[in-house]
Amino acid sequence: MRQRDIFWFWLPLFASWMLMTAEGPIISAAINRLPDEVIMLAAQGIVMGLSVMIESPIINMLATSTALSKDWVAFRLLRRFTIHWAILLTVVTALVSFTPLFDVVVGRWLGVEPEVAYWVRPGMQIMLLWSAAIAWRRFLQGVLIRFKQTRRVAWGTAVRLVFSAGVVVGLAWGTDWPGIIIGAAALMAGVLAEAVYATWAVRPQLQHELAPTQPPAVGEPLTYNRLFWFHLPLALTSVLVLMLQPLVTSSLARLDNAILNLAAWPLVFQVSLMIRAPAFALPEVVIALTDGVENRQAIQRFTWWLTGLVTVLMAFFVLTPLADWYLVTVQDTVPEVAALAGVGLLYLLPLPGMTVLVAWLRGSLIAHQLTRTVNEGMFINLGLTAAVLLLAVWLRWPGLIAAATALNIAIFVELLYLLWQVRQKLDFTFPRLKFAKARVTM
Repeated sequence: MRQRDIFWFWLPLFASWMLMTAEGPIISAAINRLPDEVIMLAAQGIVMGLSVMIESPIINMLATSTALSKDWVAFRLLRRFTIHWAILLTVVTALVSFTPLFDVVVGRWLGVEPEVAYWVRPGMQIMLLWSAAIAWRRFLQGVLIRFKQTRRVAWGTAVRLVFSAGVVVGLAWGTDWPGIIIGAAALMAGVLAEAVYATWAVRPQLQHELAPTQPPAVGEPLTYNRLFWFHLPLALTSVLVLMLQPLVTSSLARLDNAILNLAAWPLVFQVSLMIRAPAFALPEVVIALTDGVENRQAIQRFTWWLTGLVTVLMAFFVLTPLADWYLVTVQDTVPEVAALAGVGLLYLLPLPGMTVLVAWLRGSLIAHQLTRTVNEGMFINLGLTAAVLLLAVWLRWPGLIAAATALNIAIFVELLYLLWQVRQKLDFTFPRLKFAKARVTM
């Protein structure tokens, strides 16, 4: 397989991730130009972290739908499964947003200061249907990817970005609403628009490949029980990944300069997400294209190029005036928050490169149906992150330095663990390292 073939397969998925990661900086730039920007930005970061945490069980509905949407019967079962998850997660969001559970989660567990927590509640209330919209569009995007319609996935993300950006600019310009209300409304509008687009975009597949008149797929028919147990390990992986944000938020809230750190962290995290976007698109590429030794070696070479690229991009952004220009001019951040964010970005310098390698290893293991090993790696990552953050709170480390250190150490150890597991379980050749152990029977 040629590198250009891998590149063109990867590109629409990367474009979709890149557009999604651009949404946060656009909204934070608007909030920074409104009154009480530090409080509002801190509240926005907590709202986003909690919303993403609640939706985490259905993030990997994309992979489940891609793998199992084989015929009309499977599509209907997946649709019912998705609706059940959407209802459950909407109820969870309502409990957190509209009941005394909010004070337990935000005040007691996360330790958010009252002046910030006051604004988190209305933001969460606006995000009531966030998880339902995400579940529905991830389900339909999986159908599109299965039938090689990746460009429509990217177009859907573009629709989301246009709507969220349009709402945030329109409300910031035309109303005197608080920044958190505008930001949450923009996020909600974007995902609803993308869900509507996905419903429209999948119609050709429902009229042809997935039409009720089409013969059923070869093999054992999909059942609800089998679907549940297929999705469960992927859901657990997403939950573990997305628990990192509340862990970081809770730690920052308990360290010195809590409000400034909580305001700076979303800016740092958004930049790191944008530079890591090439890595987030990699697992699906590995799963889809890993077929034979030559293809695996080609994907490995692509992985090395991608690792070098994101490392150089991160270094160029952090070590040149570009970071200051982005934080001060583009985001219009107050000097104290910009200074903290700059330090946090510096400490996150090695994170994007390690993320690419971990994404490649996860994709390789999933391609060989070793999802449990991926979960074990995430348990290690989460446990180490929690341990380092706990130590940081005890020793009173500077907030963003503590967060960056925890993330770097955790992903580095996960990387080592996954490398060891690949050596133990796969007949695999990694550049410069020979892995030849027990073969996995496919």
